[in-house]
Amino acid sequence: STPFNPDHLIQIKSGFGFFSLCFLMTSLGGQFSAKRLGDSPFTIRTEVLGGVESRGVLRKISDMLEVILKRMDSLSKLDNSSSTDASGGLSIPADIRFQPAGLVERIQAIAQNVSNMAVRVEQILQNSMVQTRGEHSLVRDGTSTSQCEIPRDNRFPECPGKVDWMRARWTSDPCYAFYGVDGSDCSFLIYLSEVEWFCPPLPWRNHSSPPTQAAVCPAAFRTDLSMLLDQIGGGKESLSFMKRRIRRLTQQWATAASRLEAKLGQRWRDQKKILIHVGFLTEESGDVFSPKVLKGGPLGEMVQWADILTALHVLGHNLKISMSVKDLQGFLGVPPGRGSCPLTGPLPFDLIYTDYHGLQQMKQHMGLSLKKHKCHIRVIDTFGTEPAYNHEEYATLHGYRTNWGYWNLNSRQYMTMFPHTPDNSFMGFVSEELNDTEKRSIQQNKVNNMAVVYGKEASMWKQGKESFLEILHRYMEVHGTVYYETQRPPEVPAYVKNHGLLPQHELQQLLRKAKLFIGFGFPYEGPAPLEAVANGCIFLQPKFQPPHSSLNHEFFRGKPTSREVYSQHPYAEQYIGRPHVMTVDFNNSLEFESAIKEIMRIKVQPHLPYEYTCEGMLERVHAYVQNQVMITFSTDVFPVQQPETGFHFTSFFIALVWASSVRAPAAWPPLSSLRLLVSQEGQSCVDACRLTGFICEPAHFRFINNKEALLEVQCEVLDSEINHILPAFSVMRRECGLQREPLLFSCAGHSPKYRRLCPCRDFQRGQVALCRDCL
Repeated sequence: STPFNPDHLIQIKSGFGFFSLCFLMTSLGGQFSAKRLGDSPFTIRTEVLGGVESRGVLRKISDMLEVILKRMDSLSKLDNSSSTDASGGLSIPADIRFQPAGLVERIQAIAQNVSNMAVRVEQILQNSMVQTRGEHSLVRDGTSTSQCEIPRDNRFPECPGKVDWMRARWTSDPCYAFYGVDGSDCSFLIYLSEVEWFCPPLPWRNHSSPPTQAAVCPAAFRTDLSMLLDQIGGGKESLSFMKRRIRRLTQQWATAASRLEAKLGQRWRDQKKILIHVGFLTEESGDVFSPKVLKGGPLGEMVQWADILTALHVLGHNLKISMSVKDLQGFLGVPPGRGSCPLTGPLPFDLIYTDYHGLQQMKQHMGLSLKKHKCHIRVIDTFGTEPAYNHEEYATLHGYRTNWGYWNLNSRQYMTMFPHTPDNSFMGFVSEELNDTEKRSIQQNKVNNMAVVYGKEASMWKQGKESFLEILHRYMEVHGTVYYETQRPPEVPAYVKNHGLLPQHELQQLLRKAKLFIGFGFPYEGPAPLEAVANGCIFLQPKFQPPHSSLNHEFFRGKPTSREVYSQHPYAEQYIGRPHVMTVDFNNSLEFESAIKEIMRIKVQPHLPYEYTCEGMLERVHAYVQNQVMITFSTDVFPVQQPETGFHFTSFFIALVWASSVRAPAAWPPLSSLRLLVSQEGQSCVDACRLTGFICEPAHFRFINNKEALLEVQCEVLDSEINHILPAFSVMRRECGLQREPLLFSCAGHSPKYRRLCPCRDFQRGQVALCRDCL
């Protein structure tokens, strides 16, 4: 009746695992102790073992290695989880703890021998095949070995090298065997010509015609969101938050769908097959967001993804939703293995919406198919990616390489939360729209001296906020929504009435009573200020002097953009502005106090820009899905030396029209929206277009990247180069440059030495993403 000792259990488990591991190591270690392949009992003699048996042995060895590695991993985890201090309970005596250092070296040596053996086995098997079957014998599928000679074809220069690589490494990933590769040159050539595309088609193979395209169905608006909610699934607080948001806005989406349907009339809309892979919420990416949903963590990304899912569903498209790598593999048709091979068939989707985490996961599992199908991808990217950061080689050579970016996509494939980067597409999200009755109620119940602080985390209240909060407190009752578990956060001043973290509907009620919503400077560009303005608040935010950017601020460091942020919420400052949004220097107490007095004096109506309503988002997403065609390689540009582009200028600095004898090429946005402007030295096309009431349109760069666009410039030198500020010219040097790499067409680029040719376009009031003729 000896008392139970938990330590004994740990010792038994670790002892059993350790001796099992020793047994496996002894079994394999003795076999591989010889340095030369020929000295090992596993040496493959083809007269004894055939090709299938040989590969079977290798597979068994590989499986045994996997067992060892898994056992080591589990023992290591057991050791880590059980090794605590005395107050933590269970512990393993130091003398019996699992110490894998020597074993790891042993396994690495074994793995190297296995790799060497695999290469040698395939060489032996191929030589044996030729010797035993004779020069004119047939391989399994009835072809002679002479038909499998490695082709030397200038159209396929990489073919010989790829065959050499396959000879040495085809066993490195099970996906090759899945596609029928068996170690013979014939199987290599079949794979490299039919699954991949590095070798020419083999004339003796049956080349079936490509599958006929399925008929395109019309898309019909949907107002029932139950199927979408079922597809999203559950099990995470992040998903629960998204589903609550979708349910709350159901009626607004239905009303918006009815309005847009009436606006579009009987126009045909293609129903697209769309995969939505939310990479940042997968377990494989770490999913740091879900645990923070109920603790004041950032919600902006989940707000946007919920609205994207709803918009695509309401527009009537056929959606597949992936929240895990396993789902991603299944939907795409990823072959078994380690991601070296392309997909098992044609891409089963017209479009794929994902994020940077999902893009990395797709690269890992799609192999070469990612490059082949990347024009179908749309990347939801909160802060934007500029072309100089997107082009991998250029970014590496010129100091723009970051942990993000460098994907060589068309810059319009990146879709942002706000329209701050015209090089990218503006996706956005929605805020709740009030009806007339709700607006009247807000006007009647506003508390003129009530302020709500924009800052859910206690850390946002630290240091430097005391002076302007004291001024605010002299005039207004200050409310907060700071998360806490048991005790009031000490960072929040005693005079602040803290409501704790509020559910969305309760926060809406608080904003409907408050007169002021005040920001601390962080977080940047979130949805909350728009929601506050939509509920009749005035948003007061700090001005940044100097502006924040990746050059001087830790938050932006590493992000693929050089954009300078002059306030906490540039969209609110630029597109909404006074009286709904005020931007002042919080370090200037007189300016800050003056703003507070003005806010208490004036009255404002609830305001929501059209592009952030459900109808505005549906309209924008509809236009993208039906019209945006992404071509990510160099054919997406008119040749630089093309003698006749078909247009002439009405005024070099204002607009261009196409010659009456030439039909303008099809384009979206349509060319009727194009205005050609010239920037000042040091000015980007973003600023040049904005200051004249237009917006830079990167899709139109290809129409102005030619010598005809420079007719009124005296160019002594005209070069074609790879540089993200081109097309541009230098007045002083009389040098003109055209763009040689279409992926580097950039609205954001600027240089103090050059004036840029800028393709601007008009836009709809309240819908900056669309030109006047875009629908």
